[in-house]
Amino acid sequence: MGFLDRVWRVIRANINTLISGAEDPEKVLEQTVTDMQNDLVKLRQAVAQAIATQKRTERQYSQAQSTADEWYRRAQLALQKGQENLAREALTRRKSYQETATAMKVQVEQQKQVMERLKQNMRQLEQKISEAKLKKNMYIARARSAKASEKLNEILGTVNTGNALSAFDRMEEKVMQLEAKSEAIAELGTDSLEKQFASFEEGNDIEAELEAMKAEILPGGTNSQLPIQDSSHLRKTE
Repeated sequence: MGFLDRVWRVIRANINTLISGAEDPEKVLEQTVTDMQNDLVKLRQAVAQAIATQKRTERQYSQAQSTADEWYRRAQLALQKGQENLAREALTRRKSYQETATAMKVQVEQQKQVMERLKQNMRQLEQKISEAKLKKNMYIARARSAKASEKLNEILGTVNTGNALSAFDRMEEKVMQLEAKSEAIAELGTDSLEKQFASFEEGNDIEAELEAMKAEILPGGTNSQLPIQDSSHLRKTE
């Protein structure tokens, strides 16, 4: 468990750095996952080496035990042949190999325990890396969102909302004034035009009435002229 403790100490140190804001959160998280993956590679290599050592020890145990059994068989054969001294020497050899086999067996059991712990640590680290990757993506997304919000708030902070709204109000009033002026000019233009047409119509009425009067009074119609009075007659009468 010492190996995993060291890994988590590194992770906690990176998280503390992240919290302090000394580094970019995205870079810290990426580096943390990378470090964990590198530790996993080392742990897998240690497991592979432990497995190889265990297999080698098991072969040595099997070989020593097989040799011990062979010397025991030879001791029995020598005793059957009446060679007690030879049987005693064979048993001595057998004891040496048996002791070696017993020691190898103890090593095999110890190595199995070490290998199981390494495998357990490796599985735990694999699970932690999987969880770290999920959290990394979540924290990176949150960090990017926070940066975007911070940038937006900075932009909004530089905008004077009161002045902006005041400018809109002034422009609205200006537009309304321009519209009123345009309507007034249109109304004035319409009145002048109507007056001109009204004067034309009035003149036409007078002319028509004059022509009608001429037709009624003068015998020659509208083309005849009024008679000129004799001034001499007026003088004689006087």
